[in-house]
Amino acid sequence: MALVDVTKSCLDSIRQISEHIEGCTLYLDAGSTESFQFIGAFPVLLDLGVVDWNSESDTVKKIVVITSRLLSDAHRYILRCLSTHQDIRRCTIFTSISEMAHSSYPDSPLGPDAFREYESLLVQDYEELVKKSSKSTEPKDNNLQENLTFEDEGWSQLTSIEEDIPHLEASSSGRDLYDNNLIGCTEDVQKKLVVSVHHFPMILCPFSPRVFVLPSEGSIAEAYLSAEHEDSLSPGLPPLSTGLPSDGDDFPPGATLTAHFLYHLAAKMDLKMEIFSLGDLSKTVGKILMDMSSLYDVGRRKRSAGLLIIDRTLDLLTPCCHGDSLVDRMFSSLPRRERATSSTQMKGSQTQLKHGPSNLQRAPLDIQIPLQKILSEEDCEIDHFRLLESIEAFLCAWDSSKSASEIVDLTNFRSKVNNERSPHSDIELFSGSFVSTENFRGTPYLEALLDRRTKDGAVLVKKWLQESLRRENVSVNVKTRPGFATKSDLQPMIKALAKSQPSLMKNKGIIQLAVAALVALDESHSARWDAFISAEKILSSCAGDTTQSLAAQIVDLVNKSALMGSDGEKNGKMKPSQGVLSFQGALLLTVIGYILAGENFPTSGLDSPFSWQEEHLLKEAIVDAILEKPSIAKLKFLHGLTEDLEANLNRMRSEETKEMSSDHLQIDDFDDDQWGSWGDEDADTNNNKEKVYGDMQLKLELHDRVDSLFRFLHKLSSLKRRNLPFRDGTFASESNFSGDPYTGKGLLYKLLTRVLGKYDVPGLEYHSSTVGRLFKSGFGRFGLGQAKPSLADQNVILIFVIGGINGLEVREAQEALSESGRPDIELIIGGTTFLTPDDMLDLLIGNSSYFGSLNL
Repeated sequence: MALVDVTKSCLDSIRQISEHIEGCTLYLDAGSTESFQFIGAFPVLLDLGVVDWNSESDTVKKIVVITSRLLSDAHRYILRCLSTHQDIRRCTIFTSISEMAHSSYPDSPLGPDAFREYESLLVQDYEELVKKSSKSTEPKDNNLQENLTFEDEGWSQLTSIEEDIPHLEASSSGRDLYDNNLIGCTEDVQKKLVVSVHHFPMILCPFSPRVFVLPSEGSIAEAYLSAEHEDSLSPGLPPLSTGLPSDGDDFPPGATLTAHFLYHLAAKMDLKMEIFSLGDLSKTVGKILMDMSSLYDVGRRKRSAGLLIIDRTLDLLTPCCHGDSLVDRMFSSLPRRERATSSTQMKGSQTQLKHGPSNLQRAPLDIQIPLQKILSEEDCEIDHFRLLESIEAFLCAWDSSKSASEIVDLTNFRSKVNNERSPHSDIELFSGSFVSTENFRGTPYLEALLDRRTKDGAVLVKKWLQESLRRENVSVNVKTRPGFATKSDLQPMIKALAKSQPSLMKNKGIIQLAVAALVALDESHSARWDAFISAEKILSSCAGDTTQSLAAQIVDLVNKSALMGSDGEKNGKMKPSQGVLSFQGALLLTVIGYILAGENFPTSGLDSPFSWQEEHLLKEAIVDAILEKPSIAKLKFLHGLTEDLEANLNRMRSEETKEMSSDHLQIDDFDDDQWGSWGDEDADTNNNKEKVYGDMQLKLELHDRVDSLFRFLHKLSSLKRRNLPFRDGTFASESNFSGDPYTGKGLLYKLLTRVLGKYDVPGLEYHSSTVGRLFKSGFGRFGLGQAKPSLADQNVILIFVIGGINGLEVREAQEALSESGRPDIELIIGGTTFLTPDDMLDLLIGNSSYFGSLNL
C-alpha cells in the first residue's frame, strides 16, 4: 500500500483540474502562492498549459482564480481580475473554503447553495461594472476605481473601508492583481460572462510529505479561534480547556473552517478517520466533523486512520522556548516576505463579527534567503558580474517577490544592484525561498532536517554539499573536522557550488537550505538563540528549587535586558535587537518563568505563584526598565503611554545636563557668592511641585499598566490548574531539572508515548462515527455494541494542533514514534501555522493578544 504523502495529494489535486487550467490566465492570491511554492506546483501548472503568468494580454478569453479566502473576502479582487481584460468570456474560481463552510460561516452573506449564489452575484456585479464604465465620460482608470468601491452592490456591507484597497498576489512571482492601468471593459454585456465556482481544498504548506501547516494569509489560518472572554488568551489561540460547556451553539469561525478543512483533507487522501480530541476547542471541531460524516462514507473503500486534534493552549511552554532545532532557528533568523494585506486593509465578513477581533495576522511562511549576501562577500573569488550573470536565471525562476517580466536585461540588472541609492535591498534583489518539498535528486532535504537537532542538521547539510560538489567535479580546499559544521566549512562549499549557472540551477535546493543554515548558525543569530536556551535552562532549574530563586533570576534577566539595548520596530512588528537579550526577550522569559512557576508551585498563592514581596520586585524591575528606556517598550499594553514616557525621559536628561552645567559654573565662578539664587525659591518650588505631580501621575499610570500585565501572567501561571486534562499532573510540562529526559519534552512527545503505549490519556475524547452512534443508541441494547477503538491500533495517525506547531515538536514526535517500536505507523503532523518564540510573544502579550483590550 502506498505511503501517505501530503505533497503528492496536493499535486494530484492540481492535475485533476487540468481541464480548467489549460489555456488560461491564472491568478493566485497570497495564500495560494505561498502554498503552491511549498508544494512545488509551478512546474506542474506550466506543464498543464497555463498560458500567462503576468496577465498583460488584452485578448484573454479565460481566466482561473485560485484563492485561499472566503468568496466574500475575495469578491472585489476577483472583479479586479475581470476588469483587467476586455474580452473575458469564462471565469473559473477555485476556493479552499467548501460550500458548506461558506454557508455555516458567521455573518456570511451566502446561503446553503453558496457557490451557485456567488456565480450569479459575480455576473451581476461584473455586468453593472461594465455598464458604468461604458456610460461614463470620465477617464477609464478613475471610472473603474470608482466603480470598484461597490457602494451600490450587494457586497458593500463586506467592505467597511473603501480606501487603501489591499492587493492579492498573482502567479508564482507574487505580482499584485491590481494594475494602475486597468483596461475599461466596453464590450456589449449581452455576451454573458460564464462563471463557475469549485472547491479546491488542498491549499496548504507542506514542510515535508508528512508535516504541513496552513497558508498564513488564508481564511482558515486568519479566522479567530476564541472570542474575547475570561478563558481566552488570543484570537490566534484556542481558549483554556476548562471542561465547562460553551455558551450557546456559536462556534468560533476558526473551529468551523478547521473542521471542514480536515474533513475534506481526509477525503482527498482517501482516509476514513477515527476522530479523537484533547481540549475544549478540539472537542468542538471533532463534533462538527462527526456531524458532517454520513453513511455514504462507511461503504467507501478507504484506508482507516486516526485523527487526533489538540488545543495549542494545552502546551504553551514548548513553542515559547528556544529548542534544539535547526529549522526553528532558520525561521527565527531569516527575514520573511512582507504581507500582501496590512492590518488597516483587512476587510471581509470576518471583520464584521460582533465579538471577534478586527483581524488576525499570521507571520508569512515565505522566508527570504539572502543568497547575494553570502555569495558575493569580499573574500569571494568569483567575479561580481559573473556572479550576477550566473544567478540571473535562478532569480527569474525562484524569486517570489518579483515577476519575471520585471527582471530586465543584465546591464540594467547589474546597475540596479550596484547603485547604492537603490530603494531595493540586497535581500529583495537576491532572495531565495524555502521551496521545501521538491526532492532534488531524490533527497527530501527539509524533511531530514526536521528530524535532526541543530548540530546534526548542520553536519547533514555539510554532507549534502560535499556530495553535490563530488557530482559536479568541483574541488574545494577546506579543512573540515568530521562531526562538526561551521561557517568556515559551509561558506566556501556554497560559493564553489554556485560558481557556474548550470551547477547553481541543478543544486538550487541544497544551496538554499545551506545558505539558510549558514545564516541561522551565524554568530549574530546563534548567540541570541543560545543565550535564550541558557536562560531557559536556568529558569527551569530554579523552578525545581524555590520561588525566591526563580523570581530573582527573572529580575536579573529584566535588569540585564535594560542594559543590553532595545528592540527596534519595523512595520509595526517587533524586530530583534543587536543585543543578545532585549526587553521583549526578557518579557518572553518572564512568561516562561510564570508558566514554570504555576506548574511547580501551584499552591503558593491564590493568584500568583510568587509571594507579594517577590512579585513586587518583579514589577519594580519592569517599571524601572521601561522608565530607563521607553523606546524598548513598544507593546500593546503600553499604547498611548510610550510618547509620554519618552518625553519624561528626555526632560529628565535635559534637567540633569542643566544641573551639571549649573553646578560647574557655581563651583568655578561663584565660590564667593553667598547669595546663590536668593529670591527664586518660590518660583522653583511651584515648578518642582508641578513636575513631581506630573511624574507621579505618569508613574501611577505605568504601574497600573504593569499590574494588568501581571494579572495576565497570573492567568498563564494557572494553566495547569485551569486546563482540565492537566489537573492530575499527567501531562504538565514539568521542568527538566530532575535530569529525566521525559520531563523536558513537549506535549506531543508525552501524548504519543502514552497513546502508543496504550495507557489511558485523561481528557482524550473519542468521537463515535455515525454507525458507532447507531450501535450505541440502538443495537447496543441487544449486546451488539461497538468497542471503542484505540488510536494506537491505527497504522496512519494524523495529529493536528489547533493554534500552530514548531520544528522541535515535529522532531520530538518522531522520537516518540521511534522509541515506541512501531515503525509500521505513518505519522502526519499538521497545525494552523508555524510558530516561533517571537510569534508566541506576539500572540500572548503583543498586538495579536487579547491582553491590553480585556480588563483582566
